[in-house]
Amino acid sequence: MLLQDSPEVREGRGKNVIPPPERQSLIMGFLGKFKDPLIIVLLVVFVFSVSVACYEVWQGGSMQLFLEPLGVLVALLLATGVGFIFEVKAEREFEVLNQVRDEEPVKVLRYARGTDGKPGPVTMYRITKRDVCRGDVVRLEAGDEVPADGKVTSSNHLMVDESAFTGEPFANKGVATEVAAESSSESTYPTDFVLRGSTVMEGSADYEVTAVGVETEEGHGAAIVQQGSEVKTPLRRQLDELGRWISIVSFVIAGLIVVGRLIYFFWIDSDAPTDDWIAIVQFVLHSVMLAVTLIVVAVPEGLPMSITVSLALSMRRMLRQNNLVRKLHACETMGAATVICTDKTGTLTQNRMTVVAQCLGEALSADSLLAIGISANSTAELNERQSIGNPTECALLHWLRTEGIDYRPLRSSIQVLEQQPFSSKTKFMLTRGILADGREVTFIKGAPEVIFAQAAPSDQMLQLLEQYQAKAYRTLAFACRVGDGAWSAPSLVGIADPIRTDVPDAIRLCKEGAHVKVIIVTGDTPGTAREIGRQIGLLAEGELDTTLTGPDFAAMSDEDASALLRADRVRIIARARPDDKARLVQLLQRNGEVVAVTGDGTNDAPALAKAQVGLSMGDGTARAKEASDITIIDNSFASINKAILWGRSLYQNIRRFILFQMTINVSACLIVLLGAFVGLDSPLGVTQMLWVNLIMDTFAAMALSSLPPDPKVMQEYPRSTRAHILDRSMILRIVGWGMFFFVLLAAAWFGLQHLTESHHLSRHDLGLFFTFFVLLQFWNLFNTRYFHTGRSLLLDIIEAARGERPMSATYSSSFLGIALAILLGQVVIMQVGYELFEVAPLAWSEWGWLLLITSPLLFVTDLVRFFGHHGRSAR
Repeated sequence: MLLQDSPEVREGRGKNVIPPPERQSLIMGFLGKFKDPLIIVLLVVFVFSVSVACYEVWQGGSMQLFLEPLGVLVALLLATGVGFIFEVKAEREFEVLNQVRDEEPVKVLRYARGTDGKPGPVTMYRITKRDVCRGDVVRLEAGDEVPADGKVTSSNHLMVDESAFTGEPFANKGVATEVAAESSSESTYPTDFVLRGSTVMEGSADYEVTAVGVETEEGHGAAIVQQGSEVKTPLRRQLDELGRWISIVSFVIAGLIVVGRLIYFFWIDSDAPTDDWIAIVQFVLHSVMLAVTLIVVAVPEGLPMSITVSLALSMRRMLRQNNLVRKLHACETMGAATVICTDKTGTLTQNRMTVVAQCLGEALSADSLLAIGISANSTAELNERQSIGNPTECALLHWLRTEGIDYRPLRSSIQVLEQQPFSSKTKFMLTRGILADGREVTFIKGAPEVIFAQAAPSDQMLQLLEQYQAKAYRTLAFACRVGDGAWSAPSLVGIADPIRTDVPDAIRLCKEGAHVKVIIVTGDTPGTAREIGRQIGLLAEGELDTTLTGPDFAAMSDEDASALLRADRVRIIARARPDDKARLVQLLQRNGEVVAVTGDGTNDAPALAKAQVGLSMGDGTARAKEASDITIIDNSFASINKAILWGRSLYQNIRRFILFQMTINVSACLIVLLGAFVGLDSPLGVTQMLWVNLIMDTFAAMALSSLPPDPKVMQEYPRSTRAHILDRSMILRIVGWGMFFFVLLAAAWFGLQHLTESHHLSRHDLGLFFTFFVLLQFWNLFNTRYFHTGRSLLLDIIEAARGERPMSATYSSSFLGIALAILLGQVVIMQVGYELFEVAPLAWSEWGWLLLITSPLLFVTDLVRFFGHHGRSAR
């Protein structure tokens, strides 16, 4: 056993860490972005265009012929590079979140340093997992994750899940004995040896650490599971289907563009140089490049990356609101949740247990069997700064302390022969040992109905039990017997765990606002559970009984239970066992519900794993956290509502992103297609369209995903996972706005064509058209932000001027910063990089006119809403 603050401890701190796997180099990761077939086609066409430019320069042409292919290359590098940068950033943020696992608390036994500087008494310390040192003695209890490899020194019914190493979910462990040595010969690992990363299923133990960090079995080569990367969520399926249809339409349009341009070149345009093979090759290459670029713009190949960026940004913001997202898909799935199965302790209550009532079978004193039993039949510890162990047991030890009784000498005064830890199945804990006077005694504590089956209570105690349960007290009974004699008269205590102050409002918002059903699943008695349900507003006064017990639920057939759940006649399941919770999740899912489950114990892991979203508690066991998708750091139900808010807002932002992208798709495809069939050169070049693609994919995704969550979504019904991501209103808006932009662009194009009286626009005119197109989409980004909100920029400006609603409630600084970056990027392109984009710089007065002409687009939505409202009123 180590001495606290010894050199061994100081030197070992921070070394119990397994570094993450070596990432792919940045260069290789960036080159991987060019594996996309469409990008490869563009690169091939780029090589051909460079070859043609080289030939023309060799024939005496100007070096400026290289500017077009160079511009294509720069635009390609931008389109792939910016997305790659944000992917890397999102991956690193995700790794930072995963490092929280190394900060989980661990209980170790060390010598405290005495006043004389020498080792003092053995003291339990709570340290982080990363600071466990070789030589430490670690205390393990049910639900703990083993922090490092080591040898068991003492154990009590220890059972460990080593499935990550051997496939054995239940491996019996204990102190090395002859029997243990014999069984070890048949085991992959010795029975007196525990492995880092395994989980304690039952019992308790102390063990000495022999290896930490990379020296452990896990560090030698255990694979690190990448969670959530292969999950095919409802959203991803919807996006894949949408992308498939967009791809089909885009390829058809691209084919029509090539065909139309070739028909016009060879059969309609009398001035076409059909006898010049260099001109023909150039024309064909330009047509193919234009068509492929249009596909790059139209096909949402960046959509998965954009969704990943959105999810990663949402994860970081959710962490600030006490939601640690462990699996990416959980962000958006939480927004579709229709039922929340919540436990009681710590989530609905404060988890601050205090003994507030008692009915004792014997007087409580320092030498009474009751005090000895409470002290010895427990694994909790109290030190000067904190309570360590089960909250109920800590409450009992605090009760002894308030009565002037120190549990430590009482615990050390008994020689323990046997100890059966508490489990949710047996609902009791038993300790058998020999007292200092030589008597053998057995202590038992647990659920009153279990204890009263052994030790008969008085009528008064039964009445008090009903009263305690009616007040939502956690009730615990005690009894003991000497030798093989009869059980003593039982004792009963009531332990209060107050309701969290924010829970009633949170339950009301969840039920009545977000329309998400809530079911309490608890091991408490029906009376206690109903009282909690009444206090939090889950059960209304006079409501029909909607409480089931675990045994009653287990006795029901799946058909009967499913019918009861469909009728929404279950609010509470009391005296529930782990199997009941897991079965409840499966039946709800069979009914078409999207289920979120909260849990903090090892026995909750099956239900957490089966649910669409598993929500573990911040102070829950390692196994519960491992099985969950999101960890609620502050344990509060109000934070669950925040997860729903973020999930729904994220889905809304994704729909806005699709709306923004597809509106550009429609207008860009139509304008290029129009040029192919009327014999005019496309006013949008390859490099220009790639810049538009960058705006659409990465910048728009970042801007819209950075928006603050909209509280309005908490007043809607959960979305159907079977519904298409494009609803009727989105389709009408995409078609309507796309056609509107097409008409504006066509008018601008033909207007410039009429002014120049030529089939070919000058570089200055191309710059005007290009900037006009980008500014339309720039203002449209703001309009898209208001989709499905019932608000507008004009309304926000008016309310902000009146001081009624700050603009920060609608826009984030990130959104405004990205919008400014788009605008400044366009200025830089036009005024500095114009040669690469085949345009000429604009006068500043022209910039002013373009901004003035396009800015009314911000208020078109208000006009449409105004006339639509008055049209409906007139009817």
